Amino acid sequence: MATDRDSVLLAAVGILSRQPTAAMDDIARAAGISRATLHRLFPGRDALVREAAGLALRRISAALDAAAIEDGDPVQAVRRLADAAVPHAAEAAFLTGESRLFDDSEIWASWERMDARVAELFLRGQQSGAFRVELPAAWLSEAFFDLLAGVGWAVQEGRLAPRASTTALTELFLGGALRRDQQP
Repeated sequence: MATDRDSVLLAAVGILSRQPTAAMDDIARAAGISRATLHRLFPGRDALVREAAGLALRRISAALDAAAIEDGDPVQAVRRLADAAVPHAAEAAFLTGESRLFDDSEIWASWERMDARVAELFLRGQQSGAFRVELPAAWLSEAFFDLLAGVGWAVQEGRLAPRASTTALTELFLGGALRRDQQP
């Protein structure tokens, strides 16, 4: 029976987002495979982590594409972004927790492209008068991704119900990002 690499990588993301120093045995167990199979798929921990990061970045980038954040009302775009990104919150938590990934220029460049797209959304929202201008657009992007990672951790630890996570992210984020005269 063939082992699905993406399933193994997602299992690794799940455990590494909660336990960044998890042993290869723990990762193999989480993926439901033997350590030998894990080593056949990935020559070492660094290769596994790098491929997991690549998969996480591709999946989150695809969520940005699906949310069409460049289109329409910026506030509605943030809501679409939250809807599309929350299923990948554990991946965001993994990327946030694995800071050594950003020493890799290819991973850093992928992250920067995503971050720039989201920052542009917030800049557009500031220019339209929807978002607070005293908070830099780049920081709003960072805050959004950090809250997304927080959702990932909270859901994994049972502190937030998955069905409530999109609302929690959206309402908390927009509660701080919207201009005061735009608050409901």
